[in-house]
Amino acid sequence: MASRALKGKIALVTGGSRGIGRAIAERLARDGATVAVAYARDETAASEVVERIRKNGGLAFAVHAELGRHGDAARLWAAFDAAGKDHVPDGKLDIIVNNAGIGRSAALTSLTEQEFDEVFAVNVRAPFFIVQQGLPRLRDGGRIINISSGAARLAMPEIIAYGATKGALDTFTLNLAKELGPRNITANSVAPGIVDTDVNASWLRGNPQAEAHAASLAALGRVGQPEDVADIVAFLASDDARWVTGRVIDATGGAGL
Repeated sequence: MASRALKGKIALVTGGSRGIGRAIAERLARDGATVAVAYARDETAASEVVERIRKNGGLAFAVHAELGRHGDAARLWAAFDAAGKDHVPDGKLDIIVNNAGIGRSAALTSLTEQEFDEVFAVNVRAPFFIVQQGLPRLRDGGRIINISSGAARLAMPEIIAYGATKGALDTFTLNLAKELGPRNITANSVAPGIVDTDVNASWLRGNPQAEAHAASLAALGRVGQPEDVADIVAFLASDDARWVTGRVIDATGGAGL
């Protein structure tokens, strides 16, 4: 049973309609937060998350905003205000979870400039300006949690640009922690490894050899689940993590040890 530690808090989770984002949204809601489930394209999936949260006694609403184009942060906050007018009348919130991202990229020799720009626009630029424009809304004592990746610390040339975006996100986190410390706002990154989500489904699910290999990379000997990451985010969002800031929390199950 969840703790209700976030009762009365308002949270925004980008990429909240599936995978890790969905698990985060559902966990924060179980802990008592009202959750804005932000999504880019799949309205049906986002609606299903909101309905599931409500059926379990929680509060949530969907926010539609595609990331990766100039002005995306402003459009997201405008959509937050419109969709959340009954839940968040003052437009304020306590928790920002930057989870949305492009999960893969090509290798150095085949990556195009357009692909490079796209992955950085979604994975780095969008979180930067979502936070920048969200700061007047974020209450003192709030939480910023960026979903990074183990690819930021492990050499993975086949997804070189993706790994670079997550390294940039971790640097962003570090600077946010210093900048916002006087407001008692914490900023941390959570860095998952291989997680069983739709992004990895094409090569992981139904492939015993691939699953065994992925599991062997983790010291704990299994493939990660979205809930493994969501539970860490819930801790960082809670008052229990009030003295943790500027950190990258490894959520790879001990990959690369």
